[in-house]
Amino acid sequence: MKTQQPSWINLETAAAIALTMSLLLQPVSFASAKATALHPVILIPGAGGNQLEARLTTKYRSGNIICQLSALSKRGSWFRLWFDPTVLLAPLTRCFAERMKLTYLAAVDDFRNAPGVDTRVPNFGSTQSLLYLDPHLKHITEYMASLVSALEAVGYIDGLNLFGAPYDFRYGLAPSGHPSMVGNQYLSELRALIESSAAANDGRPVILVAHSLGGLFALHLLDRSPLSWRRQFVKHLVTLSTPWAGTVQEMLTFASGYTLGVPFVDPLIVRLEQRSAESNLWLLPARRLFGEMPLVFANNKSYSAKDMAEFLKDIGFEEGIYPYETRIRPMVDRTVEPEGVPVTCIVGLGVDTPEALFYGSKGFDEKPEMMYGDGDGTVNIESLLALEKEWSEAGRKHLKIIKLRGISHSAILKITAAVNKIIEELGLINSS
Repeated sequence: MKTQQPSWINLETAAAIALTMSLLLQPVSFASAKATALHPVILIPGAGGNQLEARLTTKYRSGNIICQLSALSKRGSWFRLWFDPTVLLAPLTRCFAERMKLTYLAAVDDFRNAPGVDTRVPNFGSTQSLLYLDPHLKHITEYMASLVSALEAVGYIDGLNLFGAPYDFRYGLAPSGHPSMVGNQYLSELRALIESSAAANDGRPVILVAHSLGGLFALHLLDRSPLSWRRQFVKHLVTLSTPWAGTVQEMLTFASGYTLGVPFVDPLIVRLEQRSAESNLWLLPARRLFGEMPLVFANNKSYSAKDMAEFLKDIGFEEGIYPYETRIRPMVDRTVEPEGVPVTCIVGLGVDTPEALFYGSKGFDEKPEMMYGDGDGTVNIESLLALEKEWSEAGRKHLKIIKLRGISHSAILKITAAVNKIIEELGLINSS
């Protein structure tokens, strides 16, 4: 059942050549934009797209002797939790997973860190923690460095008219009537950053540029803000590779664990930590789009997006059912369509993307066979283009979709032609 996945490098190289040629034939809009002034830009990363720091307290306990001993040298001091290259060392992978793990507490109807683990997000307001996940390993942990460099080349300056809005990407949001301490705090801080950025730039409304999961946060921020506020402070939302209705690959993450292609890491060690992340529940395929289409096959059963509770139970994560049904489903079963702010979705397509998972006799503890479909290698095409299908006619009038063939989910931030296309669109927005 497994199809051969073509080399994304070849596809992206071909796409880069085609896009670069097209850009050479088009005028760059920043020339006219600079005649006035640039609208401030705020970059919102995707899951895992910014650094995260931790501090261990005296309440931290581990059943693993290596983790307990390593905690002695870290206790009381802040250290980089994500991305820490020690996660690649098998004995320390377990320590990383323990410290990243969240717990849903029914008593408060919310998610919290593991006991004895404090976390913080460094450099909020700056792009610094978005450039590289580890500044000492720039070549292998680059995230938004190429995009930021391109923005600087057309006149943007970090802290002046260019800002970053990193967050604790393990957490998500909740619908009305449910607490979401970390998620709501982030929206509050992001709203304040938008207002201060506009004020520092002569009242010019901001352009939000959000990658992947960041696009969901951005859209919900707009949806939860008054129309008058949106019109005053936000000029445009540009999303990059946002999974508007989740991904099939997220079911792989929950069932078997997912290492993002990082070698030497056992996915079963990080699986429980990945299941615990509230944001990962948010990214499971939404029934409003995927419907009854079978997505996972195992033990003579099939699971669609409508069978999510049964899927979570059968993979051994029954504790995830209640928060999914009460906190996640009410958000993902509806289409969010805030008026007043134009939206441009830039997406990669033409990259083999998991569309169905087939598990063998060993169950969910082994990597499944996969059937691939179209998408960006991570997000399925249906989810990438969901707004085009779901928004009303009025909403679609303010929606622009840009499709980049052969560009993968993460490469959209790095491939020169894709970055150039993002810059071109920002130029058009600035000059409008």
